[in-house]
Amino acid sequence: MSRTTVQRPGRQRSPRVERRRAPRWKVILVIALTVCGLAGIGAAVYFSPLLAVREIEVQTGPSVPEEMVRAVVEVEPETPLLQVSTFAVASRVAELPKVAEVSVQRSYPSTLRIVVTERIPVVFYDNPAGPHLMDAAAVTFAIEPPPEGLPKLDVADPGEEDAATRAALDVLLSLTPEVRDHVVEVTAESPADVRLTLGDGRTVIWGSAEHTGRKARVANALLTQPGQVYDVSSPELPTIR
Repeated sequence: MSRTTVQRPGRQRSPRVERRRAPRWKVILVIALTVCGLAGIGAAVYFSPLLAVREIEVQTGPSVPEEMVRAVVEVEPETPLLQVSTFAVASRVAELPKVAEVSVQRSYPSTLRIVVTERIPVVFYDNPAGPHLMDAAAVTFAIEPPPEGLPKLDVADPGEEDAATRAALDVLLSLTPEVRDHVVEVTAESPADVRLTLGDGRTVIWGSAEHTGRKARVANALLTQPGQVYDVSSPELPTIR
């Protein structure tokens, strides 16, 4: 007689593996050596003449000459790049009146790159000191003759905090280039009373700066019709007279 015996598998104990921990002083020593090594590398890079300024690259526009930018950079040649404060350099360049934005970057191994975005005048206004140029953000940045074709701004108190100024600029910037190129003056006795004067003597009564996109489309269509005064202050009921 043969007998088959099947034994149900039971839980077997895993052999105990003893792990030896490294002595604590060795762990501390490794950490200390690592920190010292990283600090040494950082110090070497920070003071290394191999990563020093040998070239200052300036990208700018015609109204902010490169020489003007370089005059305020104030970074000595061979200064390690990591010792150059890009924030300080950018702050000095940004103080130039015609600079709208400036970016300063370290470009390893040895270049400091400065990119300047200049202010673009969109209007000018008269002042006893002379014509003042103003950009799209309502910043007055120069006192000099305006470029040919630049519209004149006529408001009581031109400036960044003046609501009438902001409304006039919003309207002007909403126009299509075809219409804007014919505007010689933008007037705003109040934020709700913006008017445009075209080079041929026609007037566009705009009203407030609300719904500028719709008013611009209506004005484009109306200006193809004969007339002297075009009122788009209510774009649903525009008039020509």
